[in-house]
Amino acid sequence: MPLVPFGDLLDEAARGGYAVGYFEAWDSYSLEAVLASAELERSPVILGFGCLMLDQEWLANGGIEIFGSLGRAAAERSKVPVALLLNEAHTLEHALRGIDAGFNTVMLATSDPEPTAALARHAHARGVAVEGELGTLPDGHPGGEIDTSGANLTDPDMAAAFVEATHVDALAVSVGNVHTLEANMVEIDLCRLGRIHHAVEVPLVIHGGTSFPAEAVPAAIARGVAKFNVGTALKRTVLDGLSARVRSLPVGESPHHLLGSHRPPDLLEATKVPLIAKVRGLMRLYGSSGRAV
Repeated sequence: MPLVPFGDLLDEAARGGYAVGYFEAWDSYSLEAVLASAELERSPVILGFGCLMLDQEWLANGGIEIFGSLGRAAAERSKVPVALLLNEAHTLEHALRGIDAGFNTVMLATSDPEPTAALARHAHARGVAVEGELGTLPDGHPGGEIDTSGANLTDPDMAAAFVEATHVDALAVSVGNVHTLEANMVEIDLCRLGRIHHAVEVPLVIHGGTSFPAEAVPAAIARGVAKFNVGTALKRTVLDGLSARVRSLPVGESPHHLLGSHRPPDLLEATKVPLIAKVRGLMRLYGSSGRAV
C-alpha cells in the first residue's frame, strides 16, 4: 500500500475519537513487528525511526537513507494505512535528507520556530508533512527519577503563535509527559492540554507514551491528541526478552540460526512475539484497532 499522508491519518483519528500510535523502530526486526501488529489489529499506524538517541555521525554517514529504505519497503507491502516518520532530527540538514530518503513526515527536535518554518516550506513543497514541538519534556532516568531541569511546559498562547508562524501539520506538546521514563506514571495537566487544543487547529501529539497513564488517554484524545509516541517501552520489552533467551541458550548452538536467520531460533525473531503483544495492547488503548480502511 502506498504511504498515506500523515495529516490524513491524524484527521481521521480526530474525527473518529481515537489516536494513532507512532511505535518507534530501530532495526528491521522491530519495524516488521510494528507493522505485523498493525495488520493483526487492522489499525492505521505511523512507522518510523528516531534520531534523538542515535549516534549523529552514523546518521550523517548514510543512516538516514538506510532507515528510509527500510521504512518504504515495509510500507509498500502494508495491508493497512501507514505514514513514515523521521522523528526528532537534530538538524535541518538531517530532516531534509529524510525527505529525500522517502519519509513522508519529518520532525526537528527544537521549539525554535525559524528552522521549523524553513523545514515546513521545503517539506510542503514536496508533499511531506512536518510535526513541530513547543515546550521541552523532562527526562526520565533509571530508578524512576525525573530530571525537570530542562522542562518547559507548552504555553497555549505561544502554541497558537508557533503554529501560525511555522505552518506545522501537528504539534507535540509538553503537559507533564516525560521522555524515556519507565518506572513511574506521570501527572498530566489536562487543563493545559485543553487550552492548547482550543488555541490551535492542528492535531496534538504526546511524546513519552511509555509513562503516560492509561487512564488519562481518553481525556487526552478528547482534548485534541491524535498521536502518541512510544519508544522506551518497546526497547525494554525486546531487551528483557532477549536477555532471557540468551541466558537459556544451549552450548554449541549454531550462530547462523541465532543471528539473522529469521527462523524460530533467531534471537531477534523471537523477541517479535512480546513486542507484537505490547504494540497491539497500545493500539487497543488508543482506540485505533479496527480503524484501518
